[in-house]
Amino acid sequence: MGEFVRVESGGGIATIRLDRPKMNALNGQMQEELGASARQVDADPDVRAVVIYGGERVFAAGVDIKEMAHMGYAEMSAHSGGLQACFTAVAKIGKPVVAAITGYALGGGCELALCADFRVAGAGAKLGQPEIALGIIPGAGGTQRLPRLIGPARAKDLIFTGRHVDAGEALAVGLVDKVVPDADVYTEALALAERFAAGPPLALRAAKQAVDHGLDVDLDTGLEIERLHFSALFATEDAHTGLTAFTQKTKPDFTGR
Repeated sequence: MGEFVRVESGGGIATIRLDRPKMNALNGQMQEELGASARQVDADPDVRAVVIYGGERVFAAGVDIKEMAHMGYAEMSAHSGGLQACFTAVAKIGKPVVAAITGYALGGGCELALCADFRVAGAGAKLGQPEIALGIIPGAGGTQRLPRLIGPARAKDLIFTGRHVDAGEALAVGLVDKVVPDADVYTEALALAERFAAGPPLALRAAKQAVDHGLDVDLDTGLEIERLHFSALFATEDAHTGLTAFTQKTKPDFTGR
């Protein structure tokens, strides 16, 4: 339990809750707590799916600019490694992760949302990478994860201009996966997570790793990654449970073994 980031668990779902008033600006302490929370839920066998939530008003308005404003090259060179590491810890959670986005998800907030597998946004949400207006560029994955998600031209548009996009445009370009009324964001994210929590955790982890790792290699290598994960799952109890249930027309009960 951190000061600004806490984990709330129940029913196989863990919520990583951001809580640094007023705008969830991601300072150094919050980054460390976020990374620790990500590693905690990844290692917890009782957690089957994860929701990242900033509260009813805002997801995260970005990295704490006041904390970075005085830094020079040497300081930022050291600090940026930790910044990326905490976001990478979220991206590497081996379970389905849903970002529940209300209000602003800008800069580091948008980059955090990019680390999730799915993004549910409120109708009033605003997303963007406004770092260019400060004379810098995204430094927590925005130049890499954003083009992989929405394509290089659209990513360059957002990064080069620094403009904010509303929920409707974000949905149209694939930056978010679902738009709901602001009051329903967390409920909808939980409902999506519940679907995954009932699934086979080992197969879900394998599927996530196969997709994510396959995006970074050529097709032949990606197919080999898929083949190895596919074959390995036949050594699990869950695979035999699922295959047997299919042949017997029953509902499988996956245990994660």
